[in-house]
Amino acid sequence: MSAVLPAAIVDAHHHLWHLGEGHFPWLQDGYDAEAFFLGDYAVLRRDFGVADYRAATEGLPVVVATVHVEAERSRAESLAETRWLHAVHATHGFPNAVVANVEFLASDAEAQMRAQAEWPLVRGVRCKPRISRGPDHSVRGEPGTLQDERWCAGLGLLRDNGLLWDVRVPYWHLEEAAEAVARFPGLRVALEHAGLPWDRSEAGLAHWRRGMRALAALPEVMVKLSEFGLPDAPWSADSNVRVVRETVEIFGAGRCMFASNLPVSGLRASMAEVVRAVAEGLDGLDDAARDAVWRGNALRFYRIEPAGPGR
Repeated sequence: MSAVLPAAIVDAHHHLWHLGEGHFPWLQDGYDAEAFFLGDYAVLRRDFGVADYRAATEGLPVVVATVHVEAERSRAESLAETRWLHAVHATHGFPNAVVANVEFLASDAEAQMRAQAEWPLVRGVRCKPRISRGPDHSVRGEPGTLQDERWCAGLGLLRDNGLLWDVRVPYWHLEEAAEAVARFPGLRVALEHAGLPWDRSEAGLAHWRRGMRALAALPEVMVKLSEFGLPDAPWSADSNVRVVRETVEIFGAGRCMFASNLPVSGLRASMAEVVRAVAEGLDGLDDAARDAVWRGNALRFYRIEPAGPGR
């Protein structure tokens, strides 16, 4: 039985950048493929704009709305990135929601949040905590980690300013993320990239499941079905379909959102391959549940009125 493809989708996570518009250190400064989670990313070191996004999604279910997540622009230019994205929206009708950057350890973090929140498309913030090199290495309690009281105060500021948190941590930090989120009832959270289950061994997946269940126990946490690429392996449809299915089993269809992570996801798979893997992983759900994952959940969570990038 072939997977059921949706008629329309909301892309809950993608990036756009014009290198002439601002400073993107990871794209424009020293190139270090070994430091990037998917390895060689030389092909990303160019503009990725509206035309590129449309080309990447051509021939697929129509994208009716998108969520732009901050693209690691210079932290001194976070507000400028938001301003630029609103100009893109005014011209092209998307993105339809923005997840901006505010660094929680900045002395003016709350002022930055308030400034970001004044922009009509801003729904939340992505601030990445400090992470360890791997599951056998710990940075617990160090500055910038999920145990750092000063850093975690930023989560309370998000909640108090009506902003959600997009969290990106690999699987071995998921339980720590759950501990941090639990301290701030009412904070709305989107877990990116299905919790990054990079170790697909049975032991690795068991570790990932523990963290996913800890986060799923918190009712304000949603999860994005996105970026299934592995640091040290090619695209595996079977393995990624399994991740989709297990994520939906753990969180329930009502708390899962499709997302592309374009253009980064293109280092391992085409958009068509990503859509196909998610579609196969959703087999067995009824039409309403599938539509919620593809479209409805993201519209609700990010408070979007769809306009869409069109064709």
